[in-house]
Amino acid sequence: MRSIFGLINRFLMVPMFRLGLGPFIGNPFTGYIMVLKARGWKTGRVRHTPLNYAIVDGQVYCLAGFGRAAHWYRNLRADPHVEILLPSGPLSGVVEEVADPDESARAVRQILKNGGFAGFFLGFNPFTAPDEVLRERTRGLPVLRIRPTGVGSGAGDPGGWLWIVVALVLAWPLLRRLRRC
Repeated sequence: MRSIFGLINRFLMVPMFRLGLGPFIGNPFTGYIMVLKARGWKTGRVRHTPLNYAIVDGQVYCLAGFGRAAHWYRNLRADPHVEILLPSGPLSGVVEEVADPDESARAVRQILKNGGFAGFFLGFNPFTAPDEVLRERTRGLPVLRIRPTGVGSGAGDPGGWLWIVVALVLAWPLLRRLRRC
């Protein structure tokens, strides 16, 4: 399962967000996705990780569904300063692990509700499960709060890929005329 998500994320989700098409990806079935940009703890290179998220009380929350062994989680432990690409735009922020069990349960429930079909992978219905079931099934999975600190760099900024979409849209009529000749 982890390798399938890895392939989908690497070759579909991250390029779509980098092209500026993030707003067209999220829906109630596939879930609402953000892309987390963090520095690798070994290499120092920027890594992109698509994650389900929830915005609760002005904070962005995500869940380490594969636990503390997830590479992106280890990257955040080394450097908590991140950028996130939300469908509405980029933000920079600082990541903190949630310690309060009530805050954690509230955030997890909303993340799983926002996760579409992936929200059911933990073996319960996040819409109807009692809090005890939710806490039991998510025990040991870190819940992370991203406290926004500013605006991040998006698809239309230097280093973004929005220019590819714009170039294709502008070149399409020219390419069609050339094909007719």
